[in-house]
Amino acid sequence: MTKLVGRIQEKEILKKAFRSAEPEMVAVIGRRRVGKTFLVREALKNKIDLEFTGVQHSTSKPQIEYFHFLLSDFAKDDNLPLPKNWHAAFRQLIRVLDKQKNRKQKFVIFFDELPWLASKKSGFLDAFGFFWNNWASKNNILVVICGSAASWMIKRVVQNRGGLHNRITKRIHLKAFTLRETEAYFKHKKINLNRYQIAQLYMIMGGIPHYLKEVEAGKSAVQNIDDICFSDTGLLRDEFVSLYPALFEKAENHISIVRALGQKWKGLGRKEILQITGLPNGGSMTKILKELIHSGFVSAYYPFGKKKKEMLYRLTDEYSLFYLHFIENKRIQERGMWKRLSQTPVYQSWSGYAFESLCLKHTLEIKNALQIGGIYSETSSFTFIGNDDFPGTQIDLLIDRNDGVVNLCELKFHRGKFLINKAYADKLEQKRNIFKTISKTNKQIFITLITASGMTPNKHSLGLIDNALDLDALFENV
Repeated sequence: MTKLVGRIQEKEILKKAFRSAEPEMVAVIGRRRVGKTFLVREALKNKIDLEFTGVQHSTSKPQIEYFHFLLSDFAKDDNLPLPKNWHAAFRQLIRVLDKQKNRKQKFVIFFDELPWLASKKSGFLDAFGFFWNNWASKNNILVVICGSAASWMIKRVVQNRGGLHNRITKRIHLKAFTLRETEAYFKHKKINLNRYQIAQLYMIMGGIPHYLKEVEAGKSAVQNIDDICFSDTGLLRDEFVSLYPALFEKAENHISIVRALGQKWKGLGRKEILQITGLPNGGSMTKILKELIHSGFVSAYYPFGKKKKEMLYRLTDEYSLFYLHFIENKRIQERGMWKRLSQTPVYQSWSGYAFESLCLKHTLEIKNALQIGGIYSETSSFTFIGNDDFPGTQIDLLIDRNDGVVNLCELKFHRGKFLINKAYADKLEQKRNIFKTISKTNKQIFITLITASGMTPNKHSLGLIDNALDLDALFENV
């Protein structure tokens, strides 16, 4: 069994809930494949009395039968009658627990993939609310509920206005591994890769443990990518096909938006998304975007100085972006595929964007490396389409600080040491001048260069680059 790596705070929340003298209901929320079930099982190892996982696209009848089987096993009673509905099933659970409620150790009940249990007209949530309010809330029990449909969990459970209103005592939003956690995970698995190799894998798989576990020791990042993404038996060869339908009803609309966002590296506004997808404007579009954001596939952000209506949406799920550009519709799948693809122009565009996304997911680490972690700041990007006086320009990352400084960050994914020539130095100087003029900021502007392998100082960087960071900064602990 793989040991649980990292997740220190999340593990402690579950352990504290178990040690608590009060009844506890813990909601564990996170995107598919991020390791929610593994976290609960490892943190509460040998303490879970009853674990029940919902089945996708199943009706209530067979799910109640499965639950009855597990409850009978827990109660050690083969004569328990089969419940007709979820209300009867939870009343039966109460009777079984009542017979043992004088025991000293806390009961632990774990409902996994709750959205699949609580389908429309199933009656599960009402029955579960009855169970909690009329028995569990008065007894020594820990109930853990878990779901990959993060938006559903938040709306239907965390923000429930019915019987479960304000009943969640603790919430865990499990996120993907950071680069540092990914490195620790590989070390635990005895996989020796340097940080450049790890970054290449992360740019394709993100920090999703279920994907990272496919990486094999003794193989380079390129070899692993070939095996995992392009071989017939590779996990990520067709993961995209099942990823979204497993989370959302009418997933074709979610996929349509993901495909639209995958066409433009810097993101799209709502109007652009509507134009590309042909989907109707209104509440359904808002709902889909929220679901994609809550589930970790899309990020929303305001460009520097822009208003709410000018919000942009970016596809920030590494695997989805990679799949759309390199795996889907590739008729030739053979060993060495990724090495050949990495020589193409689309690779250059993708790698720049993927490294940019990697940096945006590690802004806390960047601020810490710049020694500004204790200064309030806001991050954004800057886009200027150009006019008669100035050409268009794009700034990947801005850190707007409360100490009168703005860090203008240039992000470059480069295999070796990055060398600034005169043309690039002139371009950076121009970017700074355009930003200062258009934004009308009076703040000091520092140019910060973040590269994969560092920068070689020369006469062009001297006096221009105020801070230079490499991958090591993104791996630092916050």
